[in-house]
Amino acid sequence: MTRSAERALLPAGLSDLLPPDAAFEASVVDRLTAAFEAHGYERVKPPLVEFETSLLAGAGGAMAEHTFRLMDPVSQRMMGLRADMTPQVARIAATRLKNAARPLRLGYAGQVLRVRGSELKPARQLGQVGVELIGAADPAADAEVILLAAETLGGLGIEGLSIDLNLPTLVPAAARAKGFEGDELAALVAALDRRDSAAVARLAGAQARLFDKLQRAAGPAVRALAALGAIELPEPAAAELAKLVAVVARLRAGMPRLALTVDPVEHRGFEYHNGVGFSIFAGRAQSELGRGGRYLSGEGEPSTGFSLYLDALIQALPEPKPRSRIYLPPGTARGVGVRLRRAGWVTLAGFDKDADARQEARRLGCSHLWRGGRAARVR
Repeated sequence: MTRSAERALLPAGLSDLLPPDAAFEASVVDRLTAAFEAHGYERVKPPLVEFETSLLAGAGGAMAEHTFRLMDPVSQRMMGLRADMTPQVARIAATRLKNAARPLRLGYAGQVLRVRGSELKPARQLGQVGVELIGAADPAADAEVILLAAETLGGLGIEGLSIDLNLPTLVPAAARAKGFEGDELAALVAALDRRDSAAVARLAGAQARLFDKLQRAAGPAVRALAALGAIELPEPAAAELAKLVAVVARLRAGMPRLALTVDPVEHRGFEYHNGVGFSIFAGRAQSELGRGGRYLSGEGEPSTGFSLYLDALIQALPEPKPRSRIYLPPGTARGVGVRLRRAGWVTLAGFDKDADARQEARRLGCSHLWRGGRAARVR
């Protein structure tokens, strides 16, 4: 390996983002955060590194195994590199903004780093953009963030959006009511999550029929809710289902054409959620665009929100139209460049007075050059 190649080598799951992709990603972040702000979500900027005790408190504990840790040479305390920004926003709401009026609407954008990627998503550094609605327990709040995600992504030009709704509290509520606790409960939840019907039948015993019905109820929202409504659920589980029904009703009223599916037994990735959760998909995307749902913030406040993953989002977006680039030969008056940039051009100033202007324009990837007081196309 040459010295140059060795310097370009990066750890697994990390990569450089080059032109024009880096600029496109930045523009997407700007458009997303502007849309969030238009709905009243004010932006916050948490630090990249925090003390481990605060970073992994509350909902942040679910990200413990994904978190890089390091020793702070100043305080001699352990710190963590954030693997998810949601717990940080919850901490800000519970501390710095504890006296702010509720419901509190906050937005954020930044990079997160995880110990390892997955088979489907090997990247370990991810761009994350999202919102949190803190201090509102009504189903209207759940509907607001889901509709905000759908409206914003649709505004970016993403087609074929689908929201996969889940209720990670449903199976535990039904299982506890039937006497499952501890390791038995955890094993049953895991078996349902991975769709292992044989394991569900073995673990559920006399209650196998109930949990098999829950597993088979997944599908388009209207059909899934009808199937769930026909199941004789214990009262605690029925109360959880009522929350999902209320949210779906508001979503259908707000965006009648939005594709909604329901998976009542999905649990993986929603470990700290205590109500309706959701994942966002689109036709062109190879993986989920984001996910969110209801949880309790640092001080036990009812909260909901979502995070969008920039890498998946970029794949689902239409290819950006390149801006027109124009070459300005050496000696071009500065005012010319100012006027052209105001008109939407990207200007590249030349330095070599002896170089052929047309060849330089081609070499630098310009479609035009400034000649004779006008923009001339490079042929």
